[in-house]
Amino acid sequence: MEDRERKFDVLIVGGLGHVGLPLGIVFAQKGLEVCLFDIDENKAKLVLNGIMPFVEHGAEPILKDVLEKKKLKISFDKRDISYARNVIITLGTEIDEYMNPQVRKFMDSISEISEYLDSGQTLIIRSTVYPGVCRQMLKNFGWTAGENPIHVAYCPERLAQGYGIKELLELPQIVSGFSEKAIKDAIELFSVVSPKIVETIVEEAELIKLFSNSFRYIQFSVANQFYTLATKLGLDYERIRKALIEGYDRAGTLASAGFSAGPCLLKDTMHLVAFDNANFPLGNAAMIINEGLPNTIVESLKKKHDLNKKKVGILGMAFKAEVDDIRDSLSFKLRKLLKFHGAEVFCSDEFAKDPRFVSKEELIKNSDIIIVGAPHSAYKELQISGDIDVVDLWGILKKDKNKDLQSEKKEHSIGEYKDEKYPYHRELGKPW
Repeated sequence: MEDRERKFDVLIVGGLGHVGLPLGIVFAQKGLEVCLFDIDENKAKLVLNGIMPFVEHGAEPILKDVLEKKKLKISFDKRDISYARNVIITLGTEIDEYMNPQVRKFMDSISEISEYLDSGQTLIIRSTVYPGVCRQMLKNFGWTAGENPIHVAYCPERLAQGYGIKELLELPQIVSGFSEKAIKDAIELFSVVSPKIVETIVEEAELIKLFSNSFRYIQFSVANQFYTLATKLGLDYERIRKALIEGYDRAGTLASAGFSAGPCLLKDTMHLVAFDNANFPLGNAAMIINEGLPNTIVESLKKKHDLNKKKVGILGMAFKAEVDDIRDSLSFKLRKLLKFHGAEVFCSDEFAKDPRFVSKEELIKNSDIIIVGAPHSAYKELQISGDIDVVDLWGILKKDKNKDLQSEKKEHSIGEYKDEKYPYHRELGKPW
């Protein structure tokens, strides 16, 4: 149906999510006609009023501008898919409770929209897929047969959550596709926002997405393993790390310890574990280390305290700094473990909202022990009494100047430390 009227330059399926909405806003800012297709009416009401439904730094002023210019539309009608030149899928392949990729669920989501696609369009898969899924999708739906094939591209997103608006305009875009039209259309579309296009074959692009997140997950697991070893010796990992990297560039990418969680890093690593029949020991080890960090913290505290008699505060319940997303946050796993051992637990967060959370001031006032779960910038200036035991893997909290040297040695953090030379450190306010 080459002659069908195309009202939209791009329609994004899952357009109100963390991947789709920033992308749609940036395309609209560049003058494209954008439609966000979704099923979440509550989010739609917020967006249509110029309010972001989640933290995305720098997004709201642009959202209000593109709404005023009528460049952004929200639809709940699948028929609108037929009226877009490019259709972008931001629904990725999740993992189940057994860490297995839910490929069938992804295929079903494609099946639900397939009748609205035609050969005049390009379908762009944007999120994580299990290796080989894109080619299998063509076979399953018979899209390569006949005179009017469906043109499919795979263009993975590699953005730090909360910073998508900024990074879309700065990072190279991987583009791959199964036909000349798919590749041409994808390059033309993403050239509007991206400073550089890197073209690969589809299977390479699938692995680029998975390798990117798995590499970071493994890097963080190294830091967390080192933290565990140092803690067992009663030593401060962050003090060791600082001394190790001082003037020693070969170790410059060694990260601070901290929770490595969220909806992408673990999931993408487990895709590779499943793909090679669990023969990915680095990925398995990273999962065991990172997911086991809350238990490491609790076991360390149990050696010093009877948790059944303690009040413990967790500062930061989001899965990382400066966002409100609590999906797969290890702070909740930490809370569960602390409660299991009898502690009374207080939780606070600067962005994530929950009626059970308390303010950071109330948390500090009522806690015997404080653990930093997510290093939000608001915690930098907090004053915490020397009588409170602090577990600060990130080194974000100020130290009490009145503490004596012996007390300092018992601390889990050396306090603030920033080194702009090494961008891979999990520095405060930086995407990681």
